[in-house]
Amino acid sequence: MLNALGLLKERRFLPLFTTQFLGAFNDNLFKTAMVLFATYQIYNDARMEQNFNALATAFGILPFFLLSALSGQLADTYDKARIIRIVKTAEILIMIVGSAGLLIAHAGYSTAGIALMLLAVLGLGIHSTFFGPIKYAILPQHLHEDEVLGGTGLVEAATYLAILSGTVMAGVLAKLPAEVTVVAVLTIALVGWLTAMLVPAAPRLGPMLKVSYNPLSSSWRVVSATMHIPRLFMAICAISFFWSMGAVLIVVFPALVKNVLTADEAVTTLVIALFSIGVAIGSVAINALLGGHTSAKYAPQSVIAMGLCVVGFSALCRGWTPAPPGTLYGIMPFLALPMGWLVIATLMAIAITGGMFVVPLYAFLTTTVGKDETARTVAANNIVNAGAMTCGTLIVIGLGVAGLQPQNTILLVAAMSPVAAWLAWRLHQLCD
Repeated sequence: MLNALGLLKERRFLPLFTTQFLGAFNDNLFKTAMVLFATYQIYNDARMEQNFNALATAFGILPFFLLSALSGQLADTYDKARIIRIVKTAEILIMIVGSAGLLIAHAGYSTAGIALMLLAVLGLGIHSTFFGPIKYAILPQHLHEDEVLGGTGLVEAATYLAILSGTVMAGVLAKLPAEVTVVAVLTIALVGWLTAMLVPAAPRLGPMLKVSYNPLSSSWRVVSATMHIPRLFMAICAISFFWSMGAVLIVVFPALVKNVLTADEAVTTLVIALFSIGVAIGSVAINALLGGHTSAKYAPQSVIAMGLCVVGFSALCRGWTPAPPGTLYGIMPFLALPMGWLVIATLMAIAITGGMFVVPLYAFLTTTVGKDETARTVAANNIVNAGAMTCGTLIVIGLGVAGLQPQNTILLVAAMSPVAAWLAWRLHQLCD
């Protein structure tokens, strides 16, 4: 068996790994640039900032509802590598629209600029909807059975490292003219298109499918065809709980950092980056613990630990010493505070345990069904995940309207962790 990192030397894995890394990097570079601009330069109210972030998240999720079933059918019917190339071509066009919005917003026409950037976020959601099933479903086709968990872990780790680096770059570029960000996102989109050309062919396996283009009926069929299988039902429900918890954190973090931790854009970037590093570490660590074996053995303990860490983070926020009125902490003053490092350590712990929880569950989706069904299985998972994330986002909006502070809102994640742990335990009982 190849060591998981050894897969990075393989033509059957490296181009896909690079392409998906660049796509996630660019996606998060653009989205973070938009959120930082809106949070620190347009809005000046915690509720408005949180609701805008929720709206942007919803725009990114909507395509998963409507198009995941179609994307899964197409990926199981046609060459997956060919679809990747089409999707990466579309990314270039999407980034042109988003770049125009960013330039217009920075020129002072914030309403028109935000509208174009949200349109680009919707386009990136469509991009991810069609690429998402393929990046997992193609692995069993190119990798040996005992390499799939390692490959899945690397893809997951790379995704979060891409979030990290894209977020960090957005924070750096926020201090520079908007034209620099525009050149960056367009260049990265072009390089991603070039690496997509190198992904080996992954032709259809099994009989030709009759593709349904009706989003509602095809979504229902894909989900119902998957969720009646107990092991897939448990895995998808557990993953969906994870992503609903993730949606809460994603929506709350920017407003929490600005208004509770009273810190600037650089600290917001640091917080999101640390979360990404932690998930990447957890993704690789669980593969080492399980020795390449696909198992939910450590998932219940991992998500319970995640919930406890969220409680600890909320407590730290309550005891936080705010910056003097009218000022925000930069990175160095933030780290100079006695509780600053405790905040960082707690965020890392949340992220590491989250990565350890979710990666084996994704491996279940691609290793326990036929290779000609993997994309549709991942698509069904994406549809249910999108529903869970939407519920999480709507709950955050509702709690914000009700006046609940961000440090209290994140306790919803802790409350959900026992349910996710129970689902993972049931999966372990069924399959291990």
